[in-house]
Amino acid sequence: MVIIDSYAWAVVLAFITMLCWGSWANTQKLATKQWPFQLFYWDYAVGVLLLSLLLAFTAGSIGTEGRSFIQDLTQADASALGSAFLGGVVFNIANILLVAAIAIAGMAVAFPIGIGLALALGVIVNYIATPLGNPVLLFIGVALVVVAIVLDAMAYRKLPGQTESPTKGIVISLLAGVLMGFFYRFVAASMVADFASPEPGRLTPYTASVIFALGLLASNFIWNTIFMYKPVTGEKVTYADYFKKGDTRLHLIGILGGAIWSLGFTVNIIAAEQAGFAISYGLGQGATAVAALWGVFIWKEFKGAKGVNALITAMFIFFIVGLGLIIAARLY
Repeated sequence: MVIIDSYAWAVVLAFITMLCWGSWANTQKLATKQWPFQLFYWDYAVGVLLLSLLLAFTAGSIGTEGRSFIQDLTQADASALGSAFLGGVVFNIANILLVAAIAIAGMAVAFPIGIGLALALGVIVNYIATPLGNPVLLFIGVALVVVAIVLDAMAYRKLPGQTESPTKGIVISLLAGVLMGFFYRFVAASMVADFASPEPGRLTPYTASVIFALGLLASNFIWNTIFMYKPVTGEKVTYADYFKKGDTRLHLIGILGGAIWSLGFTVNIIAAEQAGFAISYGLGQGATAVAALWGVFIWKEFKGAKGVNALITAMFIFFIVGLGLIIAARLY
């Protein structure tokens, strides 16, 4: 399978994750102009699985290092498979809440609050489990990201003409962030420590990605069904609506969104061997800044708001400095 052998490459892959995780929600913005996010999310879940399988049968099955995907899958023990699957289940409910928050509050708010909180919790949880890197630099970086979250929430409350309560969008984003801060640990616990010479029973990153995606899709029949019939925003939708209201273009947009996120996830757990799970996850969740850029400059989500420019500028500064410290934590 294809793996990396340096921290520099790990940082490159983490930045790819950052771009993917910060950009996939643009597909939701495009699709949900025409149909509800719950219906979009079915295609998103399929896209996550399809891309993970594509990578598993290509990059995960070539080369001389590690185990090929099928070989790795057949030797895995139940605890490793269950842990990666549970990671998908936990992520799914967190991400559906995030998607709902985007529908209510927009990308420039839901991402910095929800994913920023997930970054802070995820780094702490994964560092405790696998301490790698300078803890002072790492946690100062995380603290600066938390400051950026607070600044973004303050800017959001200044938006005019909101149809939903400002508190509602923020609360759902926070709940999504808490849950998303823990899913990565389940996946990390399922994986081998040495990708080139993997120990028996545990999973290599490509296999972990596929099992995670299966957990996501399977749990969608529970989590997304609840949100379809008991929506936190908008009208109730049914399974019949998925087939009646969607066309090929809408379905492909959703699948593309899932594929973009899945690419970011797979390269992130590949990077974790060299960077450590805490740093790899923390850098990947710099997606908050990427998503905020999309929301501010492309979707114009703060257009018409007064007194927010200074807050938004400060938010980006704190994010950038915080991410820089997270990168430096592995070097010093």
